[in-house]
Amino acid sequence: MTIKGCMFDFSGTLLRIESAASWLRATLAEAGIAVPEAESAAYARRLARSGGQPGGPPPEVMPPHLEQLWRERDRSAAQHRAAYTALAREAKLPWEELYDQLYDRHMAPAAWTPYPDAAEVLGELRRRGIAVAVVSNIGWDLRPVFREHGLDRFVDVFVLSFEHGVQKPEPGIFRIACEGLGLPPEQVAMVGDDRHADAGAAALGCPVHLVDHLPVERRPDALWPVLGLLDDQVI
Repeated sequence: MTIKGCMFDFSGTLLRIESAASWLRATLAEAGIAVPEAESAAYARRLARSGGQPGGPPPEVMPPHLEQLWRERDRSAAQHRAAYTALAREAKLPWEELYDQLYDRHMAPAAWTPYPDAAEVLGELRRRGIAVAVVSNIGWDLRPVFREHGLDRFVDVFVLSFEHGVQKPEPGIFRIACEGLGLPPEQVAMVGDDRHADAGAAALGCPVHLVDHLPVERRPDALWPVLGLLDDQVI
């Protein structure tokens, strides 16, 4: 099968969110709140366990009253913010005003770091004439993050769940991306880190390549195999 396009997930595939400790420190600094390092680290661990950081680890325990909101969080901007600020509140920080500020911080380009091979692999796809879409379950516009990190020039189409009211693994979101690229699904590979959400593209006949959602320093070259698969013209 000739591959003429690639869809990529955002978080955990092309870029990685900062640590919970960095996320909290940056937000506290912006709010002008001084906290001893040990205390800040303890709060950060509670936030990480709560699942309140978008792009971070999932909740260790899902409060029953948030289950439905969590399942549908990526369908709209309001649901996304509501889900993550509610989970962050489970960490019981002493500053009520900080929850929305934490959410705002995670949308800042400085909160994200591209994986080491992201620019090189996307650039090589562009050189080869392979069309690229970013397909993300998300509740906010990630385009400024791509612009800040110089990756937007490699992307032809952004398909964001909150803009369409559909989320992965539903086939519709992948169909929108393929149509945006002007290609049939069987000619568009999907590259992502979520074995449930991203693998949903297979229902349309899209070849799927999965990577591990790891810290940046532990995943220097997981995207390069995509080029090898394209060289073979078979996935």
